[in-house]
Amino acid sequence: MQKTVFKITKMDCPSEENLIRIKLDGISSIKNLDFDIPNRALTVFHDGEITQIEASILELNLGGQKVSTEQTNQTLFKEDKNQYKLLWSVLIINFLFFIIEMTTGLISKSMGLVADSLDMLADSFVYGISLFAVGGSLIKKKKIAKIAGYFQIVLALIGFLEILRRFLSSEKLPDFQTMIIVSIFALIANSVCLYILQKSKSKKEAHMKASMIFTSNDVIINLGVIAAGILVNFLSSNTPDLIIGVIVFVLVLQGAYRILKLSK
Repeated sequence: MQKTVFKITKMDCPSEENLIRIKLDGISSIKNLDFDIPNRALTVFHDGEITQIEASILELNLGGQKVSTEQTNQTLFKEDKNQYKLLWSVLIINFLFFIIEMTTGLISKSMGLVADSLDMLADSFVYGISLFAVGGSLIKKKKIAKIAGYFQIVLALIGFLEILRRFLSSEKLPDFQTMIIVSIFALIANSVCLYILQKSKSKKEAHMKASMIFTSNDVIINLGVIAAGILVNFLSSNTPDLIIGVIVFVLVLQGAYRILKLSK
């Protein structure tokens, strides 16, 4: 058996881990996958050539790069029997905050919150694909990924049109207090999701590193919305809210593109 280590520079949180798992599902030569999110590394235990595995990882455009390949005598791998339960936990948290941020975003007229809610929904899609396609055929998984990807694109495009409308028209300022308070709770929720998924792994990873938390895209988005809320109040302008909305919608489109990659 061989052990190949990949550096995945854009693997910021467990949703990227699940994208990779789904992408590599069905490759019979793979015996085990060992993810190290804090160090953005993936170790693949496999038989035979690494060509198909490497090509699949590169297709996701997550900055994957093969670091090394070597022989290994390891044949036993620890199974995480709680993975199904943990995936359900983070899916519920993400979907709950999608509803909370979408609702408060519409009420407070904040595009930053609306955009962040769609980012939460995007993560929910990834966890949902992992859960509902477990044990299913590769064709079934591809169909689910295609539907989720296109749905996400439609929502993001509607968001872009709304931002353009607000930019061209005179709109009431968003409620900066709601933006800040809800984003703080979303920040806590994202950190909890990271902890829930990482605690299922090795002891070393259970104690989350600060670098993992503060380089996660989800957390950076939350901090961005908080900063936008502060600037909305300070500048008496909705421009910071619209700018963070555009940035997050771009990230949502990127996520949709990655999900669609799974359907090919």
